Amino acid sequence: MKTATLPSLRVDPELRAAAESVLEEGESLSAFVENSVKAQIHFRKTQAEFIARGLAAREHGKKTGIYFDADEVHAELRAMLAAKKAELGQ
Repeated sequence: MKTATLPSLRVDPELRAAAESVLEEGESLSAFVENSVKAQIHFRKTQAEFIARGLAAREHGKKTGIYFDADEVHAELRAMLAAKKAELGQ
């Protein structure tokens, strides 16, 4: 498989120093930048999917007139969490 390169990036010396200061043992700055780009891609895709689900839910609510009270949803989620904690013995 062929590889590609990302564009060269000019940054302030302070930013480079900050990035280098958090490198893990044996990690290169290039690997750090690559992992950061991958993480940002994942975040943005996840965020876009979340927004799409929210907009779809809004449209569903408009069409059906069925909405759920936030307090009821929170109570149900708390009950689910408590049940799972009990199941795990926490």
